[in-house]
Amino acid sequence: MKGSPTLAAPKALAVSLTGLRAGRRHLGLLAALALLALVGLLTRPDSFATSANLVSVLALASTIGVITVGMTFVIIGGGIDLSVGAVMALASVWATTLATQSYGPVVMAVCAILVGTGAGAVSGLLVAYGRMVPFIATLAMMVAASGLAQRLSDRKTQLVKPENDAIVALSIERFLGLPILVYVFAAVVAAGWVLLNRTTFGRRTYAVGGNPEAARLAGIDVRRHTLLLYALSGFCCGVAALLIMARTTTGSSTHGNLYELDAIAAVIIGGTLLTGGRGTIIGSILGLLIFTVITNLFILNGLNTSDQLVAKGLIIVAAVLLQRRSLPGTT
Repeated sequence: MKGSPTLAAPKALAVSLTGLRAGRRHLGLLAALALLALVGLLTRPDSFATSANLVSVLALASTIGVITVGMTFVIIGGGIDLSVGAVMALASVWATTLATQSYGPVVMAVCAILVGTGAGAVSGLLVAYGRMVPFIATLAMMVAASGLAQRLSDRKTQLVKPENDAIVALSIERFLGLPILVYVFAAVVAAGWVLLNRTTFGRRTYAVGGNPEAARLAGIDVRRHTLLLYALSGFCCGVAALLIMARTTTGSSTHGNLYELDAIAAVIIGGTLLTGGRGTIIGSILGLLIFTVITNLFILNGLNTSDQLVAKGLIIVAAVLLQRRSLPGTT
């Protein structure tokens, strides 16, 4: 029956409808971004549209954006990762220890990525083979990674040594007016999009998140794929650690504080279902940009962080309610 028109037609129709829904949601997110830009132009015409401010928004979005790409894979795969902020902090601390810095920036970069990927793989092992609930497994990893980062750094901020300026250059050096770290962010987004939409790995991610039992019966090793999803999230944390070291020239156990909430919120606003099986990289990045612009508007207008958190909470609630209305069988 393979290739039968009678079976191919409904499948093609379903794919088209899914693509149409994603496109409509992306247009809605772009409209929200345009509305926020209009608010910025009306409230702070002197500073919002300046090149310095827009570059600052992109640089701020880059670090959380890389984490958001990994989080998108995990949530589409039916899980969640609360440890991303703490793992990024641990990777930055480990990479900026004096012993690691003595071997130069390449070793520091490799160290950060290995630490992030390793921590993610441990979470994946706990979820996939330990059969732990993702919320609990990654919460435990968050606490453990935070404690290890504090122990390694003795709760002190560790500076990137001058001989390792190649890492700092990611934030200082510019191409076409933008810091190199923005291009790193763009490269991660592009790679994530290709991996999710053009590879077997991506198709398996949707299958595992949509119906794990059906995926298993179709021959997918669900547990191994789940482990790989969390390792991928950890890899993104390692890359994000490099970017935050470049921006701040430091490694610290306080890096990444509440990043997990921003990343999860961006993914939800972008249209990815918390139950798994549906979502897009583009939607998550648009959700992240909405959050980043809101933060920027609050700062430019002198509003406090408490109001900012309340606004973000309301946006998350609205996004979840919209998701529920879009699900079949809900009203």
